[in-house]
Amino acid sequence: MKILVADKISPKGVAYLRQQPGFEVIEAYGSSPEKIIELVKDVQAIAVRSETKITRQVFAAATKLKVVGRAGVGVDNVDVDAATEHGVVVMNTPGGNTISTAELTFTHILCCARPIAQGAASMKAGNWDRKTLSGVELLRKTIGIIGLGRIGSEVAKRAQAFGMKVLAYDPYLTAARAASMQVEPVTLDALLAGSDYITVHMPLTEETNNMIDAAALAKCKKGVRIVNCARGGIVNEKALVEALKSGQVGAAGLDVFETEPLPKDSELRSAPNIVLTPHIAASTTEAQESVGIEIAEQIADVLLHGAVRNAVNLPSMDAASAKALAPYISLGAKLGSLVQQIAPKQIAKLRVTYTGKVADLDVNSITRALQGGFLRRISGDSVNAVNAPTLLTRLGVQFEVVKSTDAGDYTDLIELEATGGDGSVNSARGTLIGKNNEPRIVGINGREVEVAAEGSLLVLENLDKPGMVGSVGTLLGNDGVNIADMSLSRLTPGGTAYMVVRVDHEPSAAARDALKANANIKLAKFVQL
Repeated sequence: MKILVADKISPKGVAYLRQQPGFEVIEAYGSSPEKIIELVKDVQAIAVRSETKITRQVFAAATKLKVVGRAGVGVDNVDVDAATEHGVVVMNTPGGNTISTAELTFTHILCCARPIAQGAASMKAGNWDRKTLSGVELLRKTIGIIGLGRIGSEVAKRAQAFGMKVLAYDPYLTAARAASMQVEPVTLDALLAGSDYITVHMPLTEETNNMIDAAALAKCKKGVRIVNCARGGIVNEKALVEALKSGQVGAAGLDVFETEPLPKDSELRSAPNIVLTPHIAASTTEAQESVGIEIAEQIADVLLHGAVRNAVNLPSMDAASAKALAPYISLGAKLGSLVQQIAPKQIAKLRVTYTGKVADLDVNSITRALQGGFLRRISGDSVNAVNAPTLLTRLGVQFEVVKSTDAGDYTDLIELEATGGDGSVNSARGTLIGKNNEPRIVGINGREVEVAAEGSLLVLENLDKPGMVGSVGTLLGNDGVNIADMSLSRLTPGGTAYMVVRVDHEPSAAARDALKANANIKLAKFVQL
């Protein structure tokens, strides 16, 4: 079996591959796209870092390819959709750079406290500016950490070692987990207002894009220090530059940027009191060695044993199982995403119940699809069917699987329930219908509905009054939103009713605000499946 190492990984990782029986390792660093397409025609695996692009054309040429391993977290240089279409597993190494990123984050925090970079530049220029290079101590200062995942947790440990008070904003972090880490969970506004230093450790998603913008910075203490070693775009660069100029932000440290490489004319380069590094969070000897060895081991496991770790597209399974389970896996992912979007952000427990003939199957891959769907908007690109259970555990979310033979009116039924920290329960039920086994949503929050499990949904809970369907339809029509499907449900006349509307695209912000402002509508959620 041939393994193409297209980018330079740790020599120990290459050596590990060479030691495996039946492996032929080809090292081809710095190859052109045309050369890569030529080389992949008979390879079973490709190992890359971030330089080589594994495009749709590469997958089309690599007819024997089984796995692509990325020595690092991001897989932006791999066309994952094309990989899935061609049945190729794509794996990454999400834990390999945890310590290196946490340490760089704290380096930036220290540089925000003490003008080290400025002092070094001044000394090299022949100056001795002791009086102009005064700093502050970290002891008894407050640091706000946005995102308490792997890296955020490590930053919290280091901050506590420096005697700092740690505020934490992570809407998915349970109180028990926060207590075990000795951090104080707060709202985002409380963190902004109460922190002397703020560091972000969230994936870049629709929810976190421009999270730290001009409005957020205005809520902070004057002179706050801002650090971002996570993803460019979480901190709005233009707003940060203006805040640095005005003194609202006293200092900043960035390792990631909205556009990379950072344009030469970027205002960040001339902004005061800012230290910039060129996305070097994972650039340590230990981190690169760790991810190089880890990806080599993962590739060997796939080729020799069929075992998959840290897959970003599909879990490992044989062809027969894949064909039988594929519709259920799709349904599970949709149910997980639906429940996450209608439930409170802080969830204490998830419970999935399988009833009917699906309960006789190996539901592990379906369960992981449910978990992955639930986490998709929380954990970003790093979540997959393999690491989803671990990510839920880190969030302090309990997970329970129940099987039953009685599916009532359905041959199969899958129900996912999310219990909030306040005891509230949100749920969704789904089944497969028709000869093509199409996923269908048949229940939301205990109400019977029926709508295709795809596209964009408006989930409305309203008072059961005449004209509600018309008023909602008129509002959407005036907003240019076409209704593809609608399901209505009520328990008793005149009580509360559920309206699930499948639409062609998301209503405007003004239309969503109008729905929420309607006194007869108690709940209005836009859900993207």
